[in-house]
Amino acid sequence: MSSSPEKFSHGEDLTLAHRLADAADAITLKRYQAIDLTVTTKPDNTPVTDADKSSEEAIRALLHAHRPDDGIVGEEFGNEGSDKNRYWVIDPIDGTKNFLRGVPTWATLIALVERVEDGSQRTVVSVVSAPALFRRWSAHLGGGAFVTINRETTKRIHVSGVSRIEDASISYSDFLGWGEMLEPFNALLKKAWRTRGYGDFWSHMLVAEGALEVAAEPVLALWDMAALDLIVTEAGGVFSNTTGVKGPHGGNGLSTNAALHNFVVDALEPGVIGA
Repeated sequence: MSSSPEKFSHGEDLTLAHRLADAADAITLKRYQAIDLTVTTKPDNTPVTDADKSSEEAIRALLHAHRPDDGIVGEEFGNEGSDKNRYWVIDPIDGTKNFLRGVPTWATLIALVERVEDGSQRTVVSVVSAPALFRRWSAHLGGGAFVTINRETTKRIHVSGVSRIEDASISYSDFLGWGEMLEPFNALLKKAWRTRGYGDFWSHMLVAEGALEVAAEPVLALWDMAALDLIVTEAGGVFSNTTGVKGPHGGNGLSTNAALHNFVVDALEPGVIGA
């Protein structure tokens, strides 16, 4: 079976991505709040559960069966061909600390990245599935962004039109990892109408839905961002790193409703306090 970009449409790839998410949901929901949940610590001192590993294994098995020529990059089991023209990016549980404590804000993130002729990379399919919140977000390139609630109602989503920081809502995970950006970030928060630490994927999906205008996190990996990128942009927003470089490859994540993007990037520049 060939998996060249010419063989599978993005719509077919999105259908497969939903199937991958269904497989992950079946595993993670069964292990969520389980009294025998196994938790270990990775070399970077972050926790990993048996549900993280089992769900990524299930996703990889389906990809090996249905897209054997595609690469895979996953948080728990590493890189299988990220140099290929197409590769899938998997975070089996984004928000593992929430998952293991019984907080329902966690999700499986699935994205398909393609290389284009100029050598750049773009996310073309995304699914963010948060079964404990009864929500799943999805998008494919050029097709708009959608949220499905309780597996029943699917609706198209779009970012807000708020254009003044004084009217904007901002979300983040916490104040760790900001380094020299912490002072300008705090100054930005003081200018906003409302700030909350929703954190992880949730903040960025709320930007895509128009419930927030800005979501920012200072240190992220590709698997934390690839799926968020396309959903935010297909909803009319902008996803970049904090210096404004668009896409999920910049080491940190900034989602905005587009109207405020340049303002936020400028405000986060170290040394530009209260911009």
